[in-house]
Amino acid sequence: MERKALVMDIDGTLTNSRKEISPATREAIWKALERGHLAVLASGRPAYGMRHYARELELRKYGGYLLSHNGARIVACGTGEIIYQRALPKELLPVLYDFACQNSCGLATHSEDTVISAFAPDRYVTLEANINDMPIIQPESFTEYVNFDVYKCFMTAEGERAAVLENKLREKCGTAVAVCRSEPFFVEITPANVDKGEALGRLMEIVGIKREDVVCCGDGFNDLPMLRYAGVGVAMGNAQPVLKREADYVTAGNDEDGVAEVIRKFILKE
Repeated sequence: MERKALVMDIDGTLTNSRKEISPATREAIWKALERGHLAVLASGRPAYGMRHYARELELRKYGGYLLSHNGARIVACGTGEIIYQRALPKELLPVLYDFACQNSCGLATHSEDTVISAFAPDRYVTLEANINDMPIIQPESFTEYVNFDVYKCFMTAEGERAAVLENKLREKCGTAVAVCRSEPFFVEITPANVDKGEALGRLMEIVGIKREDVVCCGDGFNDLPMLRYAGVGVAMGNAQPVLKREADYVTAGNDEDGVAEVIRKFILKE
């Protein structure tokens, strides 16, 4: 039996609309893990915001991995070891701050356990804090306060504006950073050449699993690189249309146990 890697985004993929892992999905994942397959949670979230799901799936016991900040950091659940990380260039923070001021959009980043907002938190920054179970702080000077390594910044705006800002930010920063959207209202900025697909390739080299044995499930714009990397790229039934167009397989939605369907079909082959 070839060992498979099951790679799952969290929001809209692993979890249902209530941000919960359903019993059917949890049992299917455990069945795959008990047969020796590997589970990886790959999210735009910081590792702190992924810890609850890692505990629920017992990934410390089974030796899974957390691929956080869209791939800028990879943590081994079994040991807590950071096996890969890339921080944003510190000189980029003033550039992002000025851009956010000029375009009247939200801007925030994370410390290990806190959301740091450059301005009064809007509803999207508040949403980010809530889903990660983190407090929000608004320092007097964002650029002076953030004097430590950060792995992702994000800007917030209504969906149509966020799409425009995404393109403007790419034009402004060029190849200095990677820019993508995880949700229509989140514009996420990570180090250059960092995305879920690139990080996943690094991880698979470390664990010794071939690309063709990787099954990736996702629903958001930032999941596209890992679906392209995977041997089997799976779009959830609730995924953004671009993922469905490029996926090898479209499964049921996150409220219909789509991940469990994928496990049965491609991992356990029942």
